[in-house]
Amino acid sequence: MSKPVFRLGIIVNPFAGIGGALALKGSDGAQIREKALAMGAEKKANEKMAKALSILEALNGQFSVFTAAGEMGESVCASLGIPCEVIYRPSSQQTEGEDSENAARAMCEANVDLLLFAGGDGTARNICSVVGDSIPVLGVPAGCKIHSGVYCVSPAAAGQVVSQMIAGELVSVMDAEVRDIDEDAFRKGKVIAKHYGEMRVPAELTYIQAVKMGGKEDEALVLDDISAYVAELMEDESDTLFVMGSGSTVGAIMEYLGLDNTLLGVDVIKNGELVASDVSAPELLNITKNKPSKVVLTVIGGQGHILGRGNQQLSPAFIRKIGKENMMVVATKQKIHALDGKPLRLDSGDPKLDEELAGAFTIITGYKDKVLYNAI
Repeated sequence: MSKPVFRLGIIVNPFAGIGGALALKGSDGAQIREKALAMGAEKKANEKMAKALSILEALNGQFSVFTAAGEMGESVCASLGIPCEVIYRPSSQQTEGEDSENAARAMCEANVDLLLFAGGDGTARNICSVVGDSIPVLGVPAGCKIHSGVYCVSPAAAGQVVSQMIAGELVSVMDAEVRDIDEDAFRKGKVIAKHYGEMRVPAELTYIQAVKMGGKEDEALVLDDISAYVAELMEDESDTLFVMGSGSTVGAIMEYLGLDNTLLGVDVIKNGELVASDVSAPELLNITKNKPSKVVLTVIGGQGHILGRGNQQLSPAFIRKIGKENMMVVATKQKIHALDGKPLRLDSGDPKLDEELAGAFTIITGYKDKVLYNAI
């Protein structure tokens, strides 16, 4: 099976930052934008997105682009000769925050692996209101106000991180805060910044050796961290059935929870209690019918399989029912590092489903520690 083409979403707020050079203290609001343009302000957001995208030139053919029409992304792609598919068209040339929201909604529906956007804190707020933590995002700084943690330090830095993801390198993912200030108060000399939410962002991998390679004691500590985090997530979803796949990492979670585990089978738990052990595929479909469910998987075998090796009970019908967003993959960084850059493997028994699932997966590698890694 060939390597899947990385699905990159691109959104540009073409009016981001136009009030900065003219000391208008921001760009939010139609009146401010009109005033800035009347004063000769230049729109720089597409120029900054171009700096990020130019880093990807050597990776042509390895990624596909989904974007919005005109200055919201299509034009910068055309200027760089990057083929793109337009999946949102604003109703007016003067775009508004709702256009960023609508474009972000279209990106989610297109199942992009990463949404790269250019703007400021207002744009981040708009996108966060739609995306939340459903897909990874990364901001190219182009606004007057950059208080949010979802932005890279520069457009070129954003391009470097995206290039790592497209190349299939191990890239950490973290929750980053979205903040914005009250522009009216700012113009009166007051800085009032508010928290508006968090989004998942890829971060250039520093690979800090908190996980020391090779020692069984260190591996046990990492498994304990993974288990503690998964247990915490389970507590937050008390009505959800958690289907526990096979493998030693999932087994460590079951041991942490004090529950009997079928090492080479599939178990089901809810509210910290064992509901069913060593279930078959038909039993699993029956148990989870019309109930909120998630599955906990790990990397099986030297080839990096997450489906199709030791967990055939997770039928294509079950995986389709819960969706990729409810597949929780857990693994130590040691295990992922041992893949030596090879992608994770999907072998559900349904080639069409494997194709739909292919792309970036978020893998829990420690306590509130995650990485992004590709699967085919």
